[in-house]
Amino acid sequence: MSNSWVTASLSGSLLLVSCSAPAQPRPATRPTIRPDSTVQVAAGPQYDRGALHRFFWGTHYRPLWGLPVTAPVFNLRTAVPGGLTPIREGGSFQTKNLRLVDRNGVQYVLRSVDKDATKALPEGLQDGPIGRLMKDQTSVIHPYGAYIAAPLAQAAGLYHTNPRLVYVADDPALGEYRQSFANALYLFEERPEGDQRTVTSFGNSAAVESSRKVFTNLVASTRFRVDARQYLRSRLFDMWLGDWSRREDQWRWASFPAASGRTVYRAIPRDRDHAFFKFDDGLLTHIIGWVKTNYQSFHEEIRLADVEGLNQAARPMDKSLLAYLSREDFRQVADSLRQALPDAAIDRALRVWPAEVQQMSATEFSRKLRRRREQLPAVADKFYQLLARDVELPGTDEAERFVVEPAGPGLVRVQLFRLTPEGAVLVQQRQFSHRETRSIKLFGLGGNDGFELRGQPDARIEIGVYDGAGQDVVEATPAPTKRPPSRLTIYDSGDGNTLRTGKLRLEKYQPRAEEFDGAGWLLRHRLF
Repeated sequence: MSNSWVTASLSGSLLLVSCSAPAQPRPATRPTIRPDSTVQVAAGPQYDRGALHRFFWGTHYRPLWGLPVTAPVFNLRTAVPGGLTPIREGGSFQTKNLRLVDRNGVQYVLRSVDKDATKALPEGLQDGPIGRLMKDQTSVIHPYGAYIAAPLAQAAGLYHTNPRLVYVADDPALGEYRQSFANALYLFEERPEGDQRTVTSFGNSAAVESSRKVFTNLVASTRFRVDARQYLRSRLFDMWLGDWSRREDQWRWASFPAASGRTVYRAIPRDRDHAFFKFDDGLLTHIIGWVKTNYQSFHEEIRLADVEGLNQAARPMDKSLLAYLSREDFRQVADSLRQALPDAAIDRALRVWPAEVQQMSATEFSRKLRRRREQLPAVADKFYQLLARDVELPGTDEAERFVVEPAGPGLVRVQLFRLTPEGAVLVQQRQFSHRETRSIKLFGLGGNDGFELRGQPDARIEIGVYDGAGQDVVEATPAPTKRPPSRLTIYDSGDGNTLRTGKLRLEKYQPRAEEFDGAGWLLRHRLF
């Protein structure tokens, strides 16, 4: 089935089916504030649709969007000691955010429960059939899914935000933001940024950083590193929740000082809007899922064939941050995570939902989460296999030395050393097997790097050496006097490198921007 056929079919179906959706949202009725400062309100009654529309475009979570739930009324003056002041409107192309600050400069955020992805469309399409359909598909998101991710993450031993479900009334304290933000449900949470020494769920870190800053540091110097096992634990947790939208901007990083002036980063996931995604229960959405393989729905079973699509958005991060972990690391982390999520922890997390949501969803989610938990070891192993197949190992913009050598039949060892005035310091190493890995690419990036090629690596693994910026030294010991059987190729950009490689395969090449230096490498992560 070609993409063009699917596009044409969906366009035609859109014209036939979208007429079942109302042209304009139903006018919202403002709920009555009760004596206990709560309201009963539905997050999205406008997503109710008739049988024909649901057949083509899915039932999704429409019953939950239309369910009135009890929520406390949010008061900016009393939410935290000294009150909160709105300072900035923001958010992604679908979530509406309002940033708030307290009297001590600590920032918080109100994140809309309802979403609107039509902002990604040209203005002329936003109010037409395509825009209405995109808005309708907000119903694939569980309106209260992010609300239970926090207690589940706490049980898993992971960092997390602490969202609270609140209703923002027509509050004069909203100031200039009153018209845009009044009379709706929001998640209120801390903003993971800056000094968070008072927040346990952020690791009490004195400096929480953005992905842009962290990845800039990672490619600048080996003195910065990410706690790879902790990041892996977070990624397996994502898969358990069915959260497929884990691109770079969905993370913040708690920084901690380490020995010898180094810095370690640990992951803080944020924005759980796509956890528990339900997309494939309509005829046309099911077909779209064949093409958009990252649109994975939350079922009892995590199909191993779907693991690659489930992790598509985070693949550049995963390839960079998990490159030196072994299969045993993956097994240990998966087993540890599975054991940290007993039935009691799952049931306890589900009880944070409003009582109305518990009654509708708790039994289903308890069953699915327990079943998916038991699959974590198999999912982790599949995840490892996908990442181990083609490996990319970058250096930094400082001087490093890569050492490549045989480690036995079918095995290759790669070591990365940081070069200092006192000598070479081992930073990372890993042993690769031809049974798991078909190619390894080494990228020097910036700095005057060294590549030491000891002996002849097994020919069943293809190896490429890419020099990048700087004047590098590539040396084979011993240098072969005739073309060896190995599939090792040196890619020389011709910028003054020293090559003592004998008869090893040598190719001239023009480096692409994303493999030349640290700034270019950030292009792989959509951060430059």
